[in-house]
Amino acid sequence: MNKPRRANDLIAFLAVARERSFTRAAAHLGVSQSALSHTMRGLEERLGLRLLTRTTRSVATTEAGERLLRVLGPRFDDIDAELAALSELRDKPAGTIRITTSEHAVQTILLPALAKLLPQYPDIHVETDIDFGLTDIVAERYDAGIRLGEQVAKDMVAVRIGPELRMAAVAAPSYFAKRTRPKRPQDLTDHACINLRLPTYGGFYAWEFEKNGRELRVRVEGQLVFNTPDPVLTAALSGLGIAHLPEDMVRAHIAEKKLVRVLGDWCPPFPGYHLYYPSRRQPAPAFALLIEALRYRR
Repeated sequence: MNKPRRANDLIAFLAVARERSFTRAAAHLGVSQSALSHTMRGLEERLGLRLLTRTTRSVATTEAGERLLRVLGPRFDDIDAELAALSELRDKPAGTIRITTSEHAVQTILLPALAKLLPQYPDIHVETDIDFGLTDIVAERYDAGIRLGEQVAKDMVAVRIGPELRMAAVAAPSYFAKRTRPKRPQDLTDHACINLRLPTYGGFYAWEFEKNGRELRVRVEGQLVFNTPDPVLTAALSGLGIAHLPEDMVRAHIAEKKLVRVLGDWCPPFPGYHLYYPSRRQPAPAFALLIEALRYRR
């Protein structure tokens, strides 16, 4: 097998193994699905090993395929990083930066920074993936992630990009018109609460409270469940129950008396958002600019 062909076959294998789909891998590589299947069959025949297990719905790596993926993945990632670093030789930083983040972080931190950065650098592109799970940015080939400081793995470089945050338990005045306001977190079990289901927590998010060093997690119940914060806020404004949301999402509504805050003394500040990325990565010029644009300055 000649070297260019061998390299192309291995790149094709990496795409299929990482995407776990011939359809997505073919789209990523810009080839037809049939051509990609032919390439994989040829590679397996030349190696004399089955690398992939195919079903009607998914693709999985065999033991041999998993071993090849572990060996090849980091090496090709290093090559991609070095190629990206070559952009230093260009007059203007360029490239696509892929970030996994939450919707709240995009709206409050990322977009305001990009509004200032991107007009100055038209060759920089930023792709965001809204994901409430704790995505493995190395395995999924993201350049970086944005998460709360307490959620960032210890082996990552973490850059603080936002102020401390607070949560707020709120409901519409109409909701409290016929109900007693809770005075302690345990009282929430007697109320209709608007639940949030997040993959990070493996199910419903347990509302977290703290006062005088005492921490409480309350499993609340209600008729409504959402998987993003925005509809939770809308439901609270409609008088459908108590919501537990970031303070900055509800501050204006509280000031306008559209929402009433309760249990404020049980909601202390906690570490805000951080940008994180692998410690072994040498930031490309475009990525370095993004870091500086996001870096929190009091």
